[in-house]
Amino acid sequence: MPIDSRLQTFETTWVPRLNAPLADAIATDSGDARLAEAMSYSVLAGGKRLRPLLTVATMQTLGAPFDDQRDWRPVMALELLHTYSLIHDDLPAMDNDALRRGEPTNHMKFGAGMATLAGDGLLTLAFQWLTATDLPATTQAALVQALAVAAGPHGMVAGQAKDVQNEHVDLPMAQLRVLHREKTGALLHYAVQAGLILAGAPQTQWAPYLQFADAFGLAFQIYDDILDVVSTPAELGKATQKDAGEAKNTYPGKLGLVGANQALIQTIAQGQAALQAVPASVDTELLAAFFSYFDTKRVK
Repeated sequence: MPIDSRLQTFETTWVPRLNAPLADAIATDSGDARLAEAMSYSVLAGGKRLRPLLTVATMQTLGAPFDDQRDWRPVMALELLHTYSLIHDDLPAMDNDALRRGEPTNHMKFGAGMATLAGDGLLTLAFQWLTATDLPATTQAALVQALAVAAGPHGMVAGQAKDVQNEHVDLPMAQLRVLHREKTGALLHYAVQAGLILAGAPQTQWAPYLQFADAFGLAFQIYDDILDVVSTPAELGKATQKDAGEAKNTYPGKLGLVGANQALIQTIAQGQAALQAVPASVDTELLAAFFSYFDTKRVK
């Protein structure tokens, strides 16, 4: 499906605005030039800025203004943390990937030691950025707590651990869903949660937004699994067909391509249904438009 025009307009407006201060901000907050270069290399290597865009879209949906001085660092903290996870995931001790977004991975350019430190720097700088702001202390604390849970041993790191341990193990589908919810879904869940926190939305109103986020996170992982099978390395900017070669648990591996695509369609429908539970006075079309990232017609 083509990307929704509303989402295209949103991206055209916000991606440059989010990207513009990045290089200077990372350099300012780094005490070593080579380390700053390695950190910036991966952060600035491309990417859709999907996670901070989800945060901003959630704020806009709830009518919350975005103040560049107050909100930019807390919103972009998630992109730093996400990039750290990619750098470490690419390392020889993990997936040992040579390409990311069509360019050499961090360790291929800077060596495994500096790449590890670049990831460490981005991880810790993310939490610094959550508190380098005039936001109320209660808001800062809520963001730090939520991101620590999403990224840590109860979230993304737990999912990565399960992924490493279960290569060549045929996981039941229920366990695969848990792995994906932690490894991929946790940071996307947080992206929407951060928007709710920054907008000051009462927790009693959070449920449908977070159900949307969880459906989006699962759809993202299913689609990524599908693309690994049907895309070329040039299209993805990284090696393809690796999941099957490493005997990883994937939706196409368990359900076949057609079954995985059907699961994707069903998951998108669940996310759209979640947004329909939001009060009618709230315009959720921008959030719904994020599902247009997934081309359900790639599989015939």
